[in-house]
Amino acid sequence: MSQIERIIEGGEELFLKAGIKSVTMDDIAKHLGMSKKTIYQFFKDKNELVIALVKRKLKADEDQMVEFMSKSTNVIEEMINMTKCSEEVFSRINPIVVHDMQKYHPDAWKEFQRFKADVLVSTLEELLTKGIKQGYIRPEIDVKIVARMRVNTVELGFNTSIFPVAEFNTWKIQVQFLDHFNYGICTLKGYKLLNKYKNISED
Repeated sequence: MSQIERIIEGGEELFLKAGIKSVTMDDIAKHLGMSKKTIYQFFKDKNELVIALVKRKLKADEDQMVEFMSKSTNVIEEMINMTKCSEEVFSRINPIVVHDMQKYHPDAWKEFQRFKADVLVSTLEELLTKGIKQGYIRPEIDVKIVARMRVNTVELGFNTSIFPVAEFNTWKIQVQFLDHFNYGICTLKGYKLLNKYKNISED
């Protein structure tokens, strides 16, 4: 692993635990057992490190999505696989990280918003269109509207003024949103298959 990758991963570990604002470059250097001078050879400040981290994470997420979609036999399976992929990510994200990025690292937040608009929305539009053709997704839904709604609901789940951290588990919120979405877009054929994949026996 290169020095740059080590620094990014070390930063990520600390940010996920404590949020971005409360972690200093000193903390990251201590955590990695390296000098702060070494970190500054690669990143001029914390903001640059946060941007690099976000870009790296988004690229990894995109690669994983593509891999899941290529392995699945139908749209319902793709949706279930993407849920499994999200579970690991969401269970580790501290909502404070999302808040800190929005407030203190607008360039990194822009990267995330661009990814959301360009990659997530278009991938979901493609998935829904395919699902309509396969007969699993309701043909009357407007894929452009529904894809945007779904992608932006994820962000809503991280809004701590609506879902205070002390009261709500981040992953549970996302599961509820996702189930609501998945069952809402399915035809009866899709609904049955979704239940089968979720191992729910129907009466």
